[in-house]
Amino acid sequence: MSYEVVLDGKYYLGDLVEEITLEDSLEEIAYRANIRLSVQSGMPLIAPGQDIRISGIPYGGQSMAYLLHPAMVWECESEHTGGSGKHLNVTAYDRTLYLSKSEDERLMPGGQTAAERLASYAAGWNIPLGALPDTKIKLKRSVKRSQSIFSMILEDIKETASKGGDLYRPRMTPAGLTLVKLGGNAQVWQLESLESITQKRTLEGAVTQVKVLGNEGSETKLSPVLAIVKGEVDKYGTLQKVLQDCAIETPAQARKAAEPLLLGLQETLSVTALDVNLIRAGDLVDLEGQRLYVTSVRHQLGAPGHMQLELAHEAKVRRDWCG
Repeated sequence: MSYEVVLDGKYYLGDLVEEITLEDSLEEIAYRANIRLSVQSGMPLIAPGQDIRISGIPYGGQSMAYLLHPAMVWECESEHTGGSGKHLNVTAYDRTLYLSKSEDERLMPGGQTAAERLASYAAGWNIPLGALPDTKIKLKRSVKRSQSIFSMILEDIKETASKGGDLYRPRMTPAGLTLVKLGGNAQVWQLESLESITQKRTLEGAVTQVKVLGNEGSETKLSPVLAIVKGEVDKYGTLQKVLQDCAIETPAQARKAAEPLLLGLQETLSVTALDVNLIRAGDLVDLEGQRLYVTSVRHQLGAPGHMQLELAHEAKVRRDWCG
């Protein structure tokens, strides 16, 4: 196997590794690794909290590079099966998991960008920062009640997108935590050596009409309606979503916020193919001439490896990300 697993920066576990998978999803902040090891005498003790990293030769590359780093062991499970000996299943995450598992309450001043706020969150949890993009959009003052830090980050990203900014997602890199633009990958990989493609089309989750409400009303009065924005009502019927955000104050703002939420027939594709170990959730790929976004990916590392991708069109990704 042309991959390295290193524990605590000094124990090379390569000879013990039987299987490695890496999983990434737009619904999660942390990159996850599942590592299956053969337990042998003399191997180091592996326990939750230890540093761990995975390196490999990037697809199309020539030398080793970090694929998961910095990361930590989160869970260990040992098993003993009759004839095949003892095994250890290790689950590891990059260190952004702390931002998903930790809750806080914060008052965020107005005028900050999503990137500036990300730096503030990371500093509070000692998460190293990489170079951050200029996300440009100034955010409103916000009182963030008790919730996970990751959900706070998502609120900032969604507000950025709803105000006309680019779509971003947080991602840990070997240089530190950053924000990457969805679909902003320099190399758009063309998916080849396809093993299977499954297409799903559904009206589940469709929105054909959005009602945007103003500030909350009283016990005797409903909230004012700022706008009702229609999509494919004639074709699919009325499937209405109600949007209420104190940052939306005018009918023009209401219509702008509502439009990305409209989505009729939804199409997703599941693809199994030979592995391109550089593909991450949020990347843009080319499937038979279609430009699609990766919403989740599971890499089964090996030589050759395999990957399972969930793909969607930009309209669905934007709707899900902003909604």
